[in-house]
Amino acid sequence: MSSYAIISLGGKQYRVREGERLLVDRLRADEGATVEPRVLLVGGNGAPDLAPSTTVTARVVGHELGEKIRIGKYRRRTGYRKHTGHRSRLTRIEIESIGAGAKRVAKKSTAAPKKTDAKPEAKTKTALPKGYASMTIAQLTQAADGWSSEQIEAALEHERSGKARKGALAALESALEEKK
Repeated sequence: MSSYAIISLGGKQYRVREGERLLVDRLRADEGATVEPRVLLVGGNGAPDLAPSTTVTARVVGHELGEKIRIGKYRRRTGYRKHTGHRSRLTRIEIESIGAGAKRVAKKSTAAPKKTDAKPEAKTKTALPKGYASMTIAQLTQAADGWSSEQIEAALEHERSGKARKGALAALESALEEKK
């Protein structure tokens, strides 16, 4: 599919190709597990894609210790000498595939317009009231008395799927009980 991708792992960016092995900062995944890092760019076949919908799949080959780094401190004429060091904890990964998720996304996008075209009435019935996104819980409690039960149910569904503000959930549930 693509010849290279730029991924982000552990706050660092890496340019990778399929089949490539690289050392990254220690990951919490076990050996043999697959990881899907965040894809920042996919390129190689013409213009690079800055907003890729593809996925990169990497397999954890093993966990290793990096090369030992020695640090020596010295202050003249005082006899102060201090030696320390460390070894970084690293994970070796192998890039298995780049762009495997592109086909899945394409299939979903072709199926999505059929669903939205089939139910345009449902969207108009369950539309959120105007200005709902910017309402505070106190404003929402006062305004809910003037809404229809469909609008209250749509707002309740929106709260459960998104932020789930406790006060808003309680206010909408009580307003729905009063309507019924």
